[in-house]
Amino acid sequence: MTTQNGNTSTTDIEGSYAEAGPFSFGPVTWDDATWILTSSFIIFTMQTGFGLLEAGVVRRKNEANIMVKNAIDVIFGGLSYWVFGFGLSFGDSYGSNPFCGIGYFFVETSEEHMGIVFSTFVFQLSFSTTATTIVSGAMAERTKLTAYIVFSFLNTLIYCLPAHWYWASNGFLRKLGIVDVAGSGVVHLVGGVSAFVSAAFLKPRLGRYAKNNSFTNAGNPVSSLIGTFILWWGWLAFNCGSTFGISGGKWKLASRSAVTTLNASVGGGVAGVIISFTTKKRKYDVEYLINSILGALVAITAPCAVVKPWESLVIGTIGGALAIASSIVVNKMKIDDPVSASSVHGTCGLWGLLAVGLFAHNDHLENTTQGRSGLFQGGGLYLFGVQLLGGIITIVWTAVLTLVMLICIQRTIGLRMSEEDEERGADFVEHMITIPSEEEYRHTVACMTDGSSIPNGIDRDASQNVSKVKRGSNGTTHSRSQVQPLSHVIDVNGDLTDIPNNSIKY
Repeated sequence: MTTQNGNTSTTDIEGSYAEAGPFSFGPVTWDDATWILTSSFIIFTMQTGFGLLEAGVVRRKNEANIMVKNAIDVIFGGLSYWVFGFGLSFGDSYGSNPFCGIGYFFVETSEEHMGIVFSTFVFQLSFSTTATTIVSGAMAERTKLTAYIVFSFLNTLIYCLPAHWYWASNGFLRKLGIVDVAGSGVVHLVGGVSAFVSAAFLKPRLGRYAKNNSFTNAGNPVSSLIGTFILWWGWLAFNCGSTFGISGGKWKLASRSAVTTLNASVGGGVAGVIISFTTKKRKYDVEYLINSILGALVAITAPCAVVKPWESLVIGTIGGALAIASSIVVNKMKIDDPVSASSVHGTCGLWGLLAVGLFAHNDHLENTTQGRSGLFQGGGLYLFGVQLLGGIITIVWTAVLTLVMLICIQRTIGLRMSEEDEERGADFVEHMITIPSEEEYRHTVACMTDGSSIPNGIDRDASQNVSKVKRGSNGTTHSRSQVQPLSHVIDVNGDLTDIPNNSIKY
């Protein structure tokens, strides 16, 4: 702890406990606990980012539902992590072994140990709920909310055991020397693989791969971009907070993590811009940009504290390119993943693990790499092999457990919404949120074109657009030759809809 004269002691009971306990990081002081808690609170805001990101790619009739699911992740995922998740990850009671921890169920501890235990619990809870939130986007627009609540509660089991293998002092992968500083494997690979299996099991949304290509996402790119910025901000706490403090040499590793995280995202963004410009007829695809940035952030999460800034730029650039390429492949497989979670988090999560085996420098400050270096640093193939082994084990574990869980839910309470409910939208079916019918929407457009008043309760968004066609910003009326006829509007479901001929007057 930090004393009144400014000196730091690592021999206090909190620090001694951290060294002897189940956690793989070193002594934790008062200052360290403050750093951990502050990072946890910032990471919590990432739920907002994920919600906005996902809401931006679904249709209007499902926007509220996707935000509710993000709240469900915290509520029920947080409950299960308190009940059994933290204990299976970091429990050190009798029976704890390299496969799972035992202890800390219904998390409580003594006064002398509460600093390290509670701060670590809050931090790890934010990681656990993130792993579940990653999956929610892949299941969007077609999953029953009741089924998702059960999934959210049980998904903690899929996350908490890999967390033990990687991060607990007696975890079997930890003993082999695996390095995953902030969770490319534990959080993102787990979430990405679970997202892939869930999307494949649920099958595509109605009409998603119809032969007439009539399906339109009609989402809100602005919402997705705002969500990306919030995630970007939260990722700094995600990676920097994973040093578990600022005492000793930890503050130096935290500083390096901040720089490498930003550099990686820059590299990924550059890759996204270039790929979009060269493959989209000199246009800048918003989805490509978002996925490339997030893919780069996922990739740097594992090596953030053990690579140099220029190396992080390379890792991020490759991660951004992989996110885009992987999403194209998944789409060609006709696996309907609305937010490309399996590509951004799964593919790039695996790349992040492997990047450690290639680029990692031996950490002399906190012994993060346990005395080893990556292949490109002259460390040979051992670390790369351990990282690859960890990735394979994580993929198999997550895929099998996710599939078993989905089958059990499907055969008991049912998983997917009925076709009728899917057409009506989850907002109405699950939350009683009503929106104007298509007939009312068309009537609104007709009223605006002939100057009639709009009935109360009718959405006025489209009517404002029609008004702009009829009159310019200076109030003058445009002639037919000055504007293109308005033949389509976005209907209440977020789909592109024809306007009847001659319904618009100039």
